[in-house]
Amino acid sequence: MKRITVAAAILLAAAPCIAPCAARAAETAAAEAAPVSFVAATFAVPTSAQGASFQLKPLGPELVRIDFDAYMSSVEHLQQTFTRSTDWPHAGISDADALLDMQTEAGRFARRESFAYSVLTPDGKRERGCIYVAPSPVPGYDAVVRIWVTKAEYDAGFDKQLESWAHQWIAAKWPFRNVAWPGRDIDWATWDAMVAKKGA
Repeated sequence: MKRITVAAAILLAAAPCIAPCAARAAETAAAEAAPVSFVAATFAVPTSAQGASFQLKPLGPELVRIDFDAYMSSVEHLQQTFTRSTDWPHAGISDADALLDMQTEAGRFARRESFAYSVLTPDGKRERGCIYVAPSPVPGYDAVVRIWVTKAEYDAGFDKQLESWAHQWIAAKWPFRNVAWPGRDIDWATWDAMVAKKGA
């Protein structure tokens, strides 16, 4: 999954966040080992979607700059609410790292292993956040969906708006029966413990 692949080994070595880092490493392993059957070959994966004040587009190299600008505007916010560590984002992310991240996400999307979307303004000029749809590392769930928005968007109330819309979108447009929503329907501590237990 995006944001946790560039330094998977570092995640496991980061003492201040042992449980969350172990959980993210397990999530990464689940995504990378995901069979093509994560979604059926006959399923038409959405390549766009529209909300009242935003549009979704698959992450890829063409979005590298606006994606970079979005997460770098909210480093501390995302470290606290999304990754729960200082591993991502951080001030040292290079242009090469950012591009590799986008290429990795586009490759996973093309192979139908996991699906990462940029949440853009209607004109496509600014990223408000991201949505990730991936295999669940925890048994009993068909998929796991994770969401982040920038600090400015969070403060403006967009986080809850996007969460509500995403629940409806997943239910209406995707073939999953039981979806995990870490940090949403499941608090992060519970989710991290579930993932760590599966990976033990």
